[in-house]
Amino acid sequence: MAKTHPTSSDNFQITSDSVENTKKLGEKIGSLVENRIVFALTGEFGSGKTSFVQGLAKGLDVPHNYYITSPSFTLINEYPGRYRLFHIDLYRIDKLNDIEDIGLYDILEENSVIAIEWADKLSNVVSFDHVSARLEISDENSRKISITAFGFEEINLLRKLKNCY
Repeated sequence: MAKTHPTSSDNFQITSDSVENTKKLGEKIGSLVENRIVFALTGEFGSGKTSFVQGLAKGLDVPHNYYITSPSFTLINEYPGRYRLFHIDLYRIDKLNDIEDIGLYDILEENSVIAIEWADKLSNVVSFDHVSARLEISDENSRKISITAFGFEEINLLRKLKNCY
């Protein structure tokens, strides 16, 4: 990781200079998870959302024989680990009914870790405690990652992450 920019008790920014470092950030966060948590991931195509989730899965001890891929067409992938990981991709979701149809509301009630790509599609639909991660492309290799926590457990997770940097 190139630079860190802590800004407040519930905000954190970091610049990742490679895909591997984006995965390492996800892995570090996954290793710190101690409770059910939702990660709302936003950013354009190629910004590193799936790479982040690949690292998150490793930190959650998802077995190595599971290859973490973007659920662009399946919409939801589920993986075993220290906490069950639901990886959800909302890119192809257009309407509120579609969100209900894929069972997202039921999944949000699970005692699991939930990573939602294209979470900005939920912005006016539901409100829940979560960790928001916005990944922005800086150049070909580097990404600015802005993490914000909403909720008590989520803020505690972010504070632990800050202590690692």
